[in-house]
Amino acid sequence: MTYPMIRNSLFDDFFRDVAPGFFIKPLHGDALPRAAQIRIDVKESDGGYTVQAEVPGVSKDDIHVSIDGGVVTLRAEIKQQDSQANGDKLLRSERYYGMVSRSFQLPADIDQSQSKAKYDNGVLTLTLPKKQPGAAQRLTIE
Repeated sequence: MTYPMIRNSLFDDFFRDVAPGFFIKPLHGDALPRAAQIRIDVKESDGGYTVQAEVPGVSKDDIHVSIDGGVVTLRAEIKQQDSQANGDKLLRSERYYGMVSRSFQLPADIDQSQSKAKYDNGVLTLTLPKKQPGAAQRLTIE
């Protein structure tokens, strides 16, 4: 049986730190950020949650937030932007294109209709109120 080769990011990080110039890197673009690179802070209050996520260098139109019960998913589309003037020679570009996403579970369901999102200076702030439990409904016995 053949097993697929799995790259361990521990070794990738080790060699990047120990010998950063030893391995030849491509001249155009680096790897996309990992999901863990979308750094988040989650604060809970009585009425809901406040989430702050770092998504620098992304247009607010390229950020998508979806909520399913207590699961929040952040997706950001990161675009490669190269600009060269006549006569300029691009030696290295560290911009890239792709999609990065991150999901996390909150302890309570979220009221989607009251949720708000604000994006300012590379920080996405989500205000996510907790869904209020519905009033118990009494059944009529026939």
